[in-house]
Amino acid sequence: MQMRILYIEDDMDIGSWVKEDLEERGYKVEWLKSGEGATSLVKDADLVILDVMLPGLDGFTVGQRLKKESPETPILMLSARTSVDDKLQGLQFADDYVVKPFHPDELAARVEVLLRRYAKSFDQEIRIGHLKVNINENRIIDARQGEEIILTGKQYQIFMYFLRHPNQILTKEQIFEAVWKETFIEGDKTLMVHIRHLREKIELNPSKPAIIETIRGIGYRVRQ
Repeated sequence: MQMRILYIEDDMDIGSWVKEDLEERGYKVEWLKSGEGATSLVKDADLVILDVMLPGLDGFTVGQRLKKESPETPILMLSARTSVDDKLQGLQFADDYVVKPFHPDELAARVEVLLRRYAKSFDQEIRIGHLKVNINENRIIDARQGEEIILTGKQYQIFMYFLRHPNQILTKEQIFEAVWKETFIEGDKTLMVHIRHLREKIELNPSKPAIIETIRGIGYRVRQ
């Protein structure tokens, strides 16, 4: 259930590092250098990142067409234009607007917010081993007895972050900074403690976890 981003950007330098950064964060990125062909791909995307200055049709025109084709897909506009008029024009169809230059962490944070808000690609129910996860209701059920598993806020955020990046090996830094929104300090045991408590609630055998795998020397992974 890897989240899919349709990225439309004609600047090769910016496009390369944005695509690489997002893929390192666990997303699948389809990068187009113009708006040509975008309408045929948008319905398979969970989110669109769209630059304003494009060859051929400009980003505003492309964005309007994409929103018409797939109204439920969030669009994040990128632009070096800072005028209020440009922002207002973009926000007539876009769901967020980021001004260049931007930090990759800012872009990633805005992507996370839009994906959480729309959650398009999440099935209503996900099965992982003995767990049934209902995304719409924020509930995790032990399918053996039908009992709900109650997690703390941070435990739930950690688990949802894993589910948004299935089969991906996630570093401790990635998980901590995504959930706590703070810089990870090497040696900090906070995440490890939370994952231990999370395992005690969701694993059949917490001492031999089958859902949240430890990837020694790197971090963790949840397979789906």
